[in-house]
Amino acid sequence: MAFAQQLRVPGPTPLPERVVRAASRPMINHRGPEFAALLRDIEEGLRWALRTDNDVLIYPCSGTGGLEAAVVNLLNPGERALFCTMGSFGDRWADIGAAYGADVVRLRVEPGEPIDPEDVERILAENADITTVFVTHNETSTGVTNDIPAIAAVVKARGKLLAVDSVSGAGCLPLDTDGCRIDVLVTGSQKGWMAPPGVAMVAVSAAALARADATTTPRWYLDFVRERKFQEKSQTATTPAVGVLFAMQEGLAMMREEGLEAIWERHARVASMIRAGVDALGLRLLAAEGHRSDTVTAIYNPVDGADTLKELLTDLRTRHGLVLAGGQGDLAGKIFRIGHLGMIDDGDVYSILATLEQGLQETGMRSRVGLAVPAAQSVVRSVQVSGQPAGVS
Repeated sequence: MAFAQQLRVPGPTPLPERVVRAASRPMINHRGPEFAALLRDIEEGLRWALRTDNDVLIYPCSGTGGLEAAVVNLLNPGERALFCTMGSFGDRWADIGAAYGADVVRLRVEPGEPIDPEDVERILAENADITTVFVTHNETSTGVTNDIPAIAAVVKARGKLLAVDSVSGAGCLPLDTDGCRIDVLVTGSQKGWMAPPGVAMVAVSAAALARADATTTPRWYLDFVRERKFQEKSQTATTPAVGVLFAMQEGLAMMREEGLEAIWERHARVASMIRAGVDALGLRLLAAEGHRSDTVTAIYNPVDGADTLKELLTDLRTRHGLVLAGGQGDLAGKIFRIGHLGMIDDGDVYSILATLEQGLQETGMRSRVGLAVPAAQSVVRSVQVSGQPAGVS
């Protein structure tokens, strides 16, 4: 029996029909006036969503390309930098720094734990020659959200540059780029922006551009200064992913119609519903309480053994069309992840939870059904009664 697939990995995310239609528009000249208007509209929308007046550079690459751009533009070979790692993507950023010859200082925490601003302060106090701090806003591999305002306050008080990976956070979670004085903010089209993969967006401060103008690390494709010169003329330095940009423009239009605060509230409510339903099923969350992400929930394997988790995820995908993500790296076989960012509402949550519950029963991991959806509904009722958005737990 054919069924529509429900994609609920932490990215790529489902595409609204409006976005699919927009992405199918006829191609245009990427050096012509139509593209110039498209790029200006996207830049304006991104500055609105990121709460920044900084330049937002557009690169035809994945989010990892944006992370690499931050490294090669901000650091010289041998320059000491602090990389705060709490999962696969924080580790990846530090590995990129090491690959380009930076003197990498790593602040590591256990999977599921956030970065403590006091640890950042301690390391900066002990290493006065650190010039730049790299930190993940929302760690996609563990479902943990860092307290970026608190970390930023420590970093900026020490006069350091701050680079933030918000690939799976920006556009969904509260984030004030200029208020936190973030120098480089990296995000990607395939997450909360409701567009296909293929575009990295990098908000760059004047201080970061000045640093990029002085660094000697070899680069060309990802050069901040070159890209900015082209975007000042409403072009991109290299051939852009025009179809993805069509999609992004429509996604940004939808976001403006909903309103930024409403988007944040929706993601907080949806995440609270997911967590309540998971808890009702007797499953354990990986992320520490108080730092659980509103865009991705990481859940421990219900039983011992990677094969049993693979069986669950395969059953959900092949029998019910629900596609969830497994763990990465050392967490492979130990957790699975539900992505709930971008285009998602209460009805989608009920479907995810009911299907997950069915799969757990079919694979013999749970014996009862009918628990998860009522738990999620209780969250909605409490929000309706209080009139307040669901909080992060």
